[in-house]
Amino acid sequence: MSDLQSWLKRLERLHPTEIELGLSRVAAVAQTLGVQKPAPKVVTVAGTNGKGSCVATMEALLLAGNHRVGAYSSPHLLRFNERIRIDGQEVSDEALVEALEVIDSARGATSLTYFEFTTLAALWLFQRAGVEFALLEVGLGGRLDAVNLVDADVAVITSIAIDHEAWLGSDREVIGREKAGILRPGSPFVCADPEPPLSVSSAAAGQAAPACFIGRDFTVAGDQYQFGDLTVALPPVSLPRPSIAAAITALALLESLPAGGEAAIRTAIERIRLPGRCQQLEWHGRQLLLDVGHNPAAAAYLARWLDDHPIPGRTIALTAAMADKDLPGLFEPLVGRVAHWQPSELPGNDRAASAETLRGALVKAGAPLKDVDPHDRPVTEALELLVADMKEGDRLLVFGSFFTVAEVLQRVREHGDGKSEK
Repeated sequence: MSDLQSWLKRLERLHPTEIELGLSRVAAVAQTLGVQKPAPKVVTVAGTNGKGSCVATMEALLLAGNHRVGAYSSPHLLRFNERIRIDGQEVSDEALVEALEVIDSARGATSLTYFEFTTLAALWLFQRAGVEFALLEVGLGGRLDAVNLVDADVAVITSIAIDHEAWLGSDREVIGREKAGILRPGSPFVCADPEPPLSVSSAAAGQAAPACFIGRDFTVAGDQYQFGDLTVALPPVSLPRPSIAAAITALALLESLPAGGEAAIRTAIERIRLPGRCQQLEWHGRQLLLDVGHNPAAAAYLARWLDDHPIPGRTIALTAAMADKDLPGLFEPLVGRVAHWQPSELPGNDRAASAETLRGALVKAGAPLKDVDPHDRPVTEALELLVADMKEGDRLLVFGSFFTVAEVLQRVREHGDGKSEK
């Protein structure tokens, strides 16, 4: 196969299940490829929310310091290539196809999931490019995730909340133990969860990992970050402050922050543009706010963001989400902050909840039925209708899943005049 899309479709069919946690298969292929150490320094990031923001912040800071850096994150919004970046640039289709061909040859009879295949592709591409730093975002959990085949020089946990219960359990202690599986004996560990479960601190102690906990070893109060003698007034970007703080702390431990102190750190962070994280757009003269949050903890963060960014008009919500999520929990933090709800559907996505299911979850979460639209509409159709009906000063919030935000971003790009504000 010569094109990337054909390869990706093949990867979706190769393994009998979409997810199969465990390291034995992928680690064996990694050993054959010789990619267990893809860069001299590796930072692995786990967490329920804020992982992508942490990786993006470290990437920006390292590039500002003229380091060669590879960044691996998931999922993507519009293009698979978003997942793998080298020196701030998405890798090309041609490079990805070459990597997938090498992995396919090396795996022999070993079956790999889509995520395992693409993780190995990232490691192979980073090693071939000779990057100094590899920044690896865990896909699911930590201990048994494919990314964990690599020993991290610094491990980061951004947050610990309930999500992916079918795989990780519904208890923060159990989930924390899974995420803490990325720790390595004697290697530094950074935790940005202000109230980590005991399982995390116990894991750090058991590994003799020098641990930096937010609120104890480093702090972020409002826009003020502090770690030892380093103080930074964080710029106003739409990324979670704890994730930014964890990123700065991790690189401080590696003595790899850009020269120039606070000013250089601020400038690097100001330049970060991470689609789908409280991303503000103007489209057809109306304000859009796009957020990929898909669990109660992410919704609570979004609610606080809305409180901090008031508008003169109404906030209208366009939402579509996966059926296996805690839907009432996803909606509850936003009830009272949204004037009108448009539950919508994602045609062709077998995991997506129906509009009827979403309506039921909204009512269960406390949304007045009169504020919930009764019509079943796909996301893109609902987007057009809502924008046409909005008044100046209104804001359209789009959230619930990566798929939801991707649908809207694609429509904005295809149908004119969408532009990022921040």
